[in-house]
Amino acid sequence: MNKGLLIFALAVVALAPKAWASDDCAVPMTDWQPRSAVAAVAKAQGWTLRRIRIDDGCYEVIGRDAKGRAIEAKLNPGTLQILEVEFEDQGREDGDDNGKGHD
Repeated sequence: MNKGLLIFALAVVALAPKAWASDDCAVPMTDWQPRSAVAAVAKAQGWTLRRIRIDDGCYEVIGRDAKGRAIEAKLNPGTLQILEVEFEDQGREDGDDNGKGHD
């Protein structure tokens, strides 16, 4: 087997799981819960919302948790199941409205 072809094949095999794994939500818009329901989930969690947006077909909420930490949470738009919660860098400026913290 050609050495270059072997290296290419190994790279494809190594990267394939990342390509197949998806953090997108594949829910038809007709099955989505309204934003008011997303806000109710956030309130039940003790979160204060700054923003609700759509990212990769999922709801994404940006705000603060009950302890005042900046958070981003991803919710399934059909079931409103919390898929992921990220606690943002505490050192970021409050005026930073992109929700991503430091790069």
